Amino acid sequence: MTYTNGRVVNDADSHTMETQDWLAPYVEDEYKQTYSEVYSKREGGEKIVKMIDAAKARKKDPEARAKARENPIEGAKGWLGYGGFDKEERVEALDWLGFSRQLVFPTFGLAAITRAEEDDQRYAAATALNKAQQAFCDADARMDCVAFTPLDDPERGLAEAKRAVEAGAKAVMFSAGPAGDKSPGHPDFDPFWQFLQDSRIPFMLHIGPGTKTQPSKFRNNGRERAADLHGGGENLRFPDFMCLWYAPQEFLTAMVYDGVFQRFPDLRGGVIESGAGWVPEFLRMLDHGWYSFNRTDQYLKDMDLMPSEYIKRAVRFTPFPNEDVGHMIRDSAPELYLFSSDYPHPEGTKDPYGKFETSLEGFDEDVKDMFYRTNYDHMMFRKSEALAEAAA
Repeated sequence: MTYTNGRVVNDADSHTMETQDWLAPYVEDEYKQTYSEVYSKREGGEKIVKMIDAAKARKKDPEARAKARENPIEGAKGWLGYGGFDKEERVEALDWLGFSRQLVFPTFGLAAITRAEEDDQRYAAATALNKAQQAFCDADARMDCVAFTPLDDPERGLAEAKRAVEAGAKAVMFSAGPAGDKSPGHPDFDPFWQFLQDSRIPFMLHIGPGTKTQPSKFRNNGRERAADLHGGGENLRFPDFMCLWYAPQEFLTAMVYDGVFQRFPDLRGGVIESGAGWVPEFLRMLDHGWYSFNRTDQYLKDMDLMPSEYIKRAVRFTPFPNEDVGHMIRDSAPELYLFSSDYPHPEGTKDPYGKFETSLEGFDEDVKDMFYRTNYDHMMFRKSEALAEAAA
C-alpha cells in the first residue's frame, strides 16, 4: 500500500535540491567557471554541502538508506530528503508515495538565472539548468520536467522553450513579474503563447522569480528582522508570505485584459505554491471590474467571455496543505484546484495528503478525483485514464 492508499494522485509540485555541481556539466565554456558551484559561502554553502555529503553517505549505508526509505514524507526534507537530488532515490520515493505523475521544479538553481548580469549569461544559465532538470526527470516517466525560460527577450525566450520541450520538458515556467520591460500580453509574445498552445505545453508561475515581498520601507519598523520560515535568513517571513499572491494576480490580470486567453483559447497554465485561498475573490473582482469599466473600456467590450471564465478555462491553482480547499471549491469551482506535495521541501508538511483529505470531507468521489487527478490531467493536456478508456 502506498502513502496515497491506492488513490490515483497527480502531484502538481515537487522539487530537486540541486547539488553544488548541478549546473557545471551543462554550462558552455564562457560561463563554466561562473557556474562551477551553485552555492556560495555567503548563502550558507558550507552548511548545504555538509547536508549533501550526509545524504550521499546515507546511500552507501544500507541500514540508513532503508530507514530513510520507510516513510519519505515524514522523514528528513531538503537536501537530506530521500530523492532530493539523487534520481534513483526519487524513483524509489515515488514508488512509496504512489503518485502517478509529479511536476518537478528546480529550487536554488534558479538563482543562477535571476542573478545573471546580461542576457547571454541569463539564457546560458537557463539552458544549463533545464538540461540538468531533464537529466534528473529522464529517470522515470512519472516525472514531468518543468523548464524555465526568461521572457526578457521574446525571441530567445521562445528559442529556449522550444529547445527544452524538444528535449522532453512537459511545462515551461517563467517569472510572475513583467516579461522584461513588457506585459506578457504584448504582441511580441504571441509566438510564445502560440507555441505553447500548439505544442500542448502548459505555462507555470511558481513562488520564486517575480514573487513580491514586503517593500523594504515597511521593514523599517524599529525592530530587528525576525528569522525566516525555517529559522534562517534566506526564506520567507510572515510579511512576505502575505504578498505571495500579488504577482500571480497581476500577471493573470494582464493575460486576461491584454487578450492572451482570448487569442489563444486552448492555452493552459498553473499557479503553483502561491496559495489559493485568494482565488475565489480574485475571480469575483475580475468580473466586478468588468461590470464597472466595460462601458468605457474598448478592450473589455471586445471580450467574448467574462474575465473569470478565461481563468476557469485556462488556469489551475495549488492550495497550501493547511488551507481549506473544501471552502475554496464551495466558493468557486472544483475544476480550479490541484493536489501538491512540495516534496521534498518542508513547507509541504509531513502529511499533505492527509490534510487535504480532511478539508475535502463531505465531497463525493467525483470532486475528490478532480482535485487529485483530472484537474492535473487537464492542465497538462493529458487525457485521464478514465476518459481514454471511455473513448476506446
